[in-house]
Amino acid sequence: MSHRLDRAFFERPVTTVAPELLGLVLACGDRAGRIVEVEAYGGADDPASHGHRGRTPRNAVMFGPPGHLYVYFTYGMHWCANVVCEPDGHCGAVLVRALAPVGGTEGMWADRPRARRERDLCSGPAKLTAALGIAGNHNGADLLDPDSPVVLVSGDAVPLRQATSPRIGITAATDRPWRWYLPGDPNVSRTPR
Repeated sequence: MSHRLDRAFFERPVTTVAPELLGLVLACGDRAGRIVEVEAYGGADDPASHGHRGRTPRNAVMFGPPGHLYVYFTYGMHWCANVVCEPDGHCGAVLVRALAPVGGTEGMWADRPRARRERDLCSGPAKLTAALGIAGNHNGADLLDPDSPVVLVSGDAVPLRQATSPRIGITAATDRPWRWYLPGDPNVSRTPR
């Protein structure tokens, strides 16, 4: 892993930051993965966003400051991790949908015993949080603080031939092409038809 990012990188519109997260490395302790799939979620103008109806105790981290981790519990059993974007006070976050494991895979296998292949370890938002050990206690973690339990850093250069599609796994605003992924990467959660 190489240098850390700066706060200004995240202070831009969520749809600008989202595709630029591809290829970066998300790490929790010694476990790490290169981001291969993301989805953007906005604020009041995005009915699929947790921030659509305004700030609440659950979604407060989505409103800034940028460069922090927004972690939420879904379906009563899974954690999902998002990178907060937009200027402080504005709502926006990028859901990390899939990672390519690059470090700490022994721990990932221990926490994902049902995975059968390495590409199954982090090929979905709930899978990757389990594999990295990310949970509710990481909500609000500063991804730019070297002492944070979860960090986001630039990785080695990778070919970033990107593809885009509508977001998946939601029921509102399904037409927005706010999902970006690396086509052909075996770790991507799902390829659109």
